[in-house]
Amino acid sequence: MIRISQRVQLADNEVEWQFIRSSGAGGQHLNKVSTAAQLIFDIRQSSLPEFYQQRLLAKSDHRITQSGKIIIKCQASRSQDANRQTALEQFIALVASVGHTAKKRVATKPTKASQRRRVDAKKQRGATKALRQKQF
Repeated sequence: MIRISQRVQLADNEVEWQFIRSSGAGGQHLNKVSTAAQLIFDIRQSSLPEFYQQRLLAKSDHRITQSGKIIIKCQASRSQDANRQTALEQFIALVASVGHTAKKRVATKPTKASQRRRVDAKKQRGATKALRQKQF
């Protein structure tokens, strides 16, 4: 089981793994082993709650395709297992990020005292600048 939050869990078979060759400079070893991990997750076919699915599909992230799949590629390490673990951590962080609802901001008015302090400070700065000007 992949634990996203206390209430949301995914089965391991909902995540598809592909191991591919890493790109970039390397050598003979790099050209013959597949150490880069690619995680593929279909949002629409998953057992995620509807709330999570809608938020993920609406999220603007380069890892989410138009067809509703999350594709995370990790090739930071030379170890296939380490790349797999990093990709899974990124996936969990991405899915968990849509589970947090931002607290609604309540607009407040500044107090009379704070308004007075602001105007007094502006007058003081203006007076200081007026003293710098040339007197004719």
